[in-house]
Amino acid sequence: MRLQSTIRDRLCERLGLHIGHQVDIRAEIPAGGGSINDSYRLETDAGRFFVKMNAADRFPSLFEAEADGLRRLHEAEALRVPDVIDHGEIDGHGYLLLEWIESGLKEHGFWEELGRGLARLHRHSQAQFGLDRDNYIGSLKQANAPAADWPSFFIRQRLEPQLKLARDHQRLGDGAAFRFERLFMQIDRLFPTEPPALLHGDLWSGNILCDARSQPVLLDPAVHYGHREMDLAMTRLFGGFEDPFYAAYHAEWPLAEGWEERVDLCNLYPLMVHVNLFGGAYTAQVESILKRIA
Repeated sequence: MRLQSTIRDRLCERLGLHIGHQVDIRAEIPAGGGSINDSYRLETDAGRFFVKMNAADRFPSLFEAEADGLRRLHEAEALRVPDVIDHGEIDGHGYLLLEWIESGLKEHGFWEELGRGLARLHRHSQAQFGLDRDNYIGSLKQANAPAADWPSFFIRQRLEPQLKLARDHQRLGDGAAFRFERLFMQIDRLFPTEPPALLHGDLWSGNILCDARSQPVLLDPAVHYGHREMDLAMTRLFGGFEDPFYAAYHAEWPLAEGWEERVDLCNLYPLMVHVNLFGGAYTAQVESILKRIA
């Protein structure tokens, strides 16, 4: 599969500006990049690069938001992220051009470094929860209007929009909606009070890469300032994070007592995202959690 000539020419131009001389793309190899993007490893005379593309009218500003999230994570200097080379639109296609990162084996110390690095990332804070822009989680828009406290933000910018979307598409019934309302009335007392933390926002095993030096790399963020238990909880949702990760995180910055009892509460948000993207068994998971905690 080859890129259109106009797209190849534009990518060569952008790479040339980044490197400082003309670049020739010798081959483009399809690569994994999620369910909504076409992704390629670009083989050039200046090395390898990675590009993701999709229909710009379907996901407006998606790659702009991702580039912004990667920039914020990079500036935190906590864990490695791919360098952003360029993003924009060519012939109706949105694109994100990134550094290519060679993958390696998760040798001893990988999980510990990921745990310590995530704790360092979470040390970055600001006055309010949220962000100065909206972005995406997967292919769904993610609202980030700032709030002074976490319960208000969690309800208004996370759970309520997903609940409305699920109700509009008849993926959740009246019983689940009623339990969400009961949860909203008690949520103030469920979370320990903590300052806003810079979060990856979509921290499952598929968004973690091991580079050639066995160092962790963060991919595909849904960045915002939130409660740090959200990132930790999501690592439990789909598996893939080993015990040394949690031990290293706690050694760097211990979580409040009872955090494991709040994992299901935190994961209502990513589960509701999956309800709205995929339906099916995720609906049953949400309903099961609601019956236990609300």
